[in-house]
Amino acid sequence: MLTGCSYAQSVYKEVAKINDSTDYYLEIGLFNKEEKKSVSKAILFTEKAVAFAKNKGQKSKLGAAYLQLAYVYYDIDKNELAIDNYIRAINAFDKKNPTANLALAYYSLGKCYLKKNKIAVAEIYFEKASTLYESLNFLDAIELINLQKGIIKKEKKEFSEASRILQSVIENLADDSFISTKIEAYYQLGEIEMVQEKYANAINYYTLAHAANTNNKTDFSITKRILKQLSVAYEKTKNTKQSLVFLKKYSQLSDSIHNHLNSNASENMIDKIQFDEQLKKIEQLDKEKKSQQKTLRFSKLIFILSIALISILSLLSFSLYKNNKIRITTNTLLEEKNKELTSEKEKAEQASKARAEFLSTVSHELRTPLNAINGITYLLLQEKPKASQLNYLKSLEFSGSYLLHFINDILEINRLESDKIQVEKISFNLKELIENITISFKEFIQENNTKCHLQIDSSISDYLKGDPTKLSQIVINLLNNAIKFSKNGDVWFTIKNLYEDEKSIKLHFEIKDNGIGIPLEKQRTIFDSFSQGSVEINRTYGGTGLGLSIVKKILELMDSTIHLTSESQKGSTFSFELEFEKGEKSEEKLVPKTTVTDGKKKIVLLIEDNKINQMITQKMLEKKGISCVILESGEEAIENAKNNQYDLILMDVHLPGISGTEATAAIRSFDTKTPIIALTAISLNENKETLLSFGMNEVITKPFEPDFFYEVIHSYLATNE
Repeated sequence: MLTGCSYAQSVYKEVAKINDSTDYYLEIGLFNKEEKKSVSKAILFTEKAVAFAKNKGQKSKLGAAYLQLAYVYYDIDKNELAIDNYIRAINAFDKKNPTANLALAYYSLGKCYLKKNKIAVAEIYFEKASTLYESLNFLDAIELINLQKGIIKKEKKEFSEASRILQSVIENLADDSFISTKIEAYYQLGEIEMVQEKYANAINYYTLAHAANTNNKTDFSITKRILKQLSVAYEKTKNTKQSLVFLKKYSQLSDSIHNHLNSNASENMIDKIQFDEQLKKIEQLDKEKKSQQKTLRFSKLIFILSIALISILSLLSFSLYKNNKIRITTNTLLEEKNKELTSEKEKAEQASKARAEFLSTVSHELRTPLNAINGITYLLLQEKPKASQLNYLKSLEFSGSYLLHFINDILEINRLESDKIQVEKISFNLKELIENITISFKEFIQENNTKCHLQIDSSISDYLKGDPTKLSQIVINLLNNAIKFSKNGDVWFTIKNLYEDEKSIKLHFEIKDNGIGIPLEKQRTIFDSFSQGSVEINRTYGGTGLGLSIVKKILELMDSTIHLTSESQKGSTFSFELEFEKGEKSEEKLVPKTTVTDGKKKIVLLIEDNKINQMITQKMLEKKGISCVILESGEEAIENAKNNQYDLILMDVHLPGISGTEATAAIRSFDTKTPIIALTAISLNENKETLLSFGMNEVITKPFEPDFFYEVIHSYLATNE
């Protein structure tokens, strides 16, 4: 830190040649501050220097006056007043021809903000001071700023960096004129060791500070701090004897300062009385002089003001008339424009709502016939068709799967745009999730002859808290694109640990390929819905053009952004960052994957109003040896369930009369054990959590995949058994 003496030397250099009253008042103010220890007189004379410099238009001297006034306020711990005057000083100095005083003002302002714990602001002013000192070649002064930077690093708890900076300050200051800076550096190193409970190291640094401070007869505050901390540090090491020695020295110094202040009280009082009398005389003479000047100027001023007033009134009257006309015209135009904007806004909202509802209805209604297509195709494939029929059925199966994927993407886009999606926070195993996703792409990777390289930072915790479903959607879409567009190439999937503390972790995800790449002119629109870069790409590689749009919208929900770097024919890199809470291993209830073959024959109640879906579901159940009772309404299902015992109930959600959810709630009022599984062409207004809240155990989405259908049915039949 800058001491009073070093500051005084700086100011004395600026005012060495006294040739006007500004310099005189500055010297008198500084003399009262440094020699007579009279703060009130120092402030009074420095304020007179400010007034005189203002009156004479002396900008550089005005800056020096504000700088000295700020220094006085800082020294008596009036931090806000110090900040105000340092800023005034900076504004008064010439920025085009900077001096050491301007650099000193920036540096001192940084110290003030550091005292207020506004570290970011303090760093800005220290950087400005450092730049000026370098341009002025004041290398020793730069070490003063480095001391403050070290203190800032300490406040940020970056202890190793703080220690490095402070050690560098000590090594670079060989000149004893900056001994106070060395003392402060040693003291701050001791503070760092104390925070880290390394008390022996702290004692060593405090001792070095104390030794360097032996000849200090003016700055008692640092001496008191060193003695107090030595006492505390020795107490921490159980060395009571040494602790008491330094505590005694600290107390003696405090008493000495107190007695010194008391002994000077009467002398200061006499000085104050004499000073007040002199001040009154000066003020009286000043008033008489000003009174004479006012009398001479009064007549001129009245004449000028009269003319000015008449002119102003005339202009105001004309201006009010014109403004009133303009205001009336403007208000009329604004009202018309507001009506137009309101109308257009309502139309846009209605169009957006209608579009969402239309797409949702279309995607929902397509699922029912698509379920019939996929279901019948599956049943025909199971009946060992002829070789000539097999190709047709395989093509039909592929087309059904492609259409289902397209419908799912449309529904997902609408769900994301409807603001009905909520981000979950559940515990999941990240590494297991990523490995399962990559395994699911095994067949696709082989088809494209692509090499997939997976690298997960080993320091990442296994269990995190977040939304694994949405993370899976992002990764699956990006991996699918990378593999699809990198035939006979390579795909790299990397997850890095960016930042970690006790409660959270921030990860960087990157999926890179060396495929066809994306031209620069297409990169701005590649995240728009139904955009694939070009018609040729769509025809060659297929796809809906919704994957990247879904990725972008999901990441926006999770407060993140997708980044793209790509070059045509050289590949693409997609990356994003996500922050997770650290999770714990959850006890998962494992449902046995088994077929139900032992014991009595199972009976399933199917509530479905569509005849084709009835036939398909019944056939699929009978192929596994499961009997099926079919009903077409919710009312029938409730009455039948009261009078009969079933091993499982398959409930369509959309039924004539009461819905499947209402029927489920009614059944649960008298039967809480029988598993109820929803069969639904899920729409925009539905989600799995809502359906489960009515008492359903699981949801199978139509058109369902046979393997998943059998897995869910068998698991609940086995559990119910």
